[in-house]
Amino acid sequence: MSLNLVSPSQLKAITFLDTHKSNHPLLTGRFAFKRKDNGVKKIQCSAKSQTPPPAWPGRAVVEPGRKSWDGPKPISIVGSTGSIGTQTLDIVAENPDKFRVVALAAGSNVTLLAEQVKIFKPQLVAVRNESLVNELKEALADVDYKPEIIPGEQGVIEVARHPDSVTVVTGIVGCAGLKPTVAAIEAGKDIALANKETLIAGGPFVLPLANKHNVKILPADSEHSAIFQCVQGLPEGALRRIILTASGGAFRDWPVEKLKEVKVADALKHPNWNMGKKITVDSATLFNKGLEVIEAHYLYGSDYDDIEIVIHPQSIIHSMIETQDSSVLAQLGWPDMRLPILYTLSWPDRIYCSEITWPRLDLCKLGSLTFKNPDNVKYPSMDLAYAAGRAGGTMTGVLSAANEKAVEMFIDEKISYLEIFKVVELTCEKHREELVTSPSLEEIIHYDLWACKYAESLQPSLSGLSPALL
Repeated sequence: MSLNLVSPSQLKAITFLDTHKSNHPLLTGRFAFKRKDNGVKKIQCSAKSQTPPPAWPGRAVVEPGRKSWDGPKPISIVGSTGSIGTQTLDIVAENPDKFRVVALAAGSNVTLLAEQVKIFKPQLVAVRNESLVNELKEALADVDYKPEIIPGEQGVIEVARHPDSVTVVTGIVGCAGLKPTVAAIEAGKDIALANKETLIAGGPFVLPLANKHNVKILPADSEHSAIFQCVQGLPEGALRRIILTASGGAFRDWPVEKLKEVKVADALKHPNWNMGKKITVDSATLFNKGLEVIEAHYLYGSDYDDIEIVIHPQSIIHSMIETQDSSVLAQLGWPDMRLPILYTLSWPDRIYCSEITWPRLDLCKLGSLTFKNPDNVKYPSMDLAYAAGRAGGTMTGVLSAANEKAVEMFIDEKISYLEIFKVVELTCEKHREELVTSPSLEEIIHYDLWACKYAESLQPSLSGLSPALL
């Protein structure tokens, strides 16, 4: 059953925003963010509010004495059977003289995991779903080389902090990736970051920890890899502005008035490529880009006023930076996640790639690149994301978790497309009562679970969406 959200023309002005007031016809919140250092219910603030140190303070400089690997660099992969994990293993297979796998962790795809073990021969393997351990052992029964197998979450953590690993690729989706990432940081491993929640939810906790252990967080996401590549060697204070490019998703050419008619099938028609349902819907709503704004703030320390979004339909420029003297630097390439993954593994080195498997960019063949400003009315996710980012603390994780649950409900046809924004707004509005500005890891995980539960509890009523009695 779909919730009865009124049409865009009937909606009132938004007040779920920061101090920059905005009239928004797609949202009806009653909320202006206020920071709190203490929760008012179950969870208490664990420390005074402070801005965590960025992973890269507007520049990327190789510290003296950093080792450049002559032989295969040992890596671990958390989430080896997912998209990031399989593409990472493609890179390892093509560059056996550059990388070797020492540990793999997967969720439940034991068939693929067993094949990966046979090919890459890791020392340690973990399967998060403990009930499938015997199935994995049976799949490896005829293999001469047998790795150590540790089941459950503990096994995933052991993979992340394997003593021989230098870099850990974090490809697990959601807050399930937080504990393994923290374990890897505490063990002194560099992080090839593909898990958004590590920074969006965990930034206030993870960044001080990485700083303490002198661990490098290397972004594997294409947009943040582009920014990372552009800030290489910048002098201190040179970064002026970050410009994140967005495809615009399924509705970039739709008039806003038509959005109330959106069906699930419409939102899943990405104009550029085929992806999973969740990320395709996030691209349609532009929540993916709003979340990347938050990541950019945590990665590079830029103020939210200095992070912008621009629609770039060709998806060739993956993002840009502006320096203090107004020069704009961009990173270009065909859309291929393997390149940013490769750079996280090889940094600060550059590895030669075959033209056969890595087609080179031909700008003349491409013809033209175009840009336009994103429509805040069509994409209210931007206002929500900037507001959550400025609130900081646990609010950004709540935003992400609420969006994840709202997208799930939309795909299951329990709510309409426009109600995705409403569910996220109301969940963030409710969380204002318990906002923790300097959360512990336990508080971050607690509010991730709370946000999913609260978002799911929102039910139809005469006044629109309201929380059901729990």
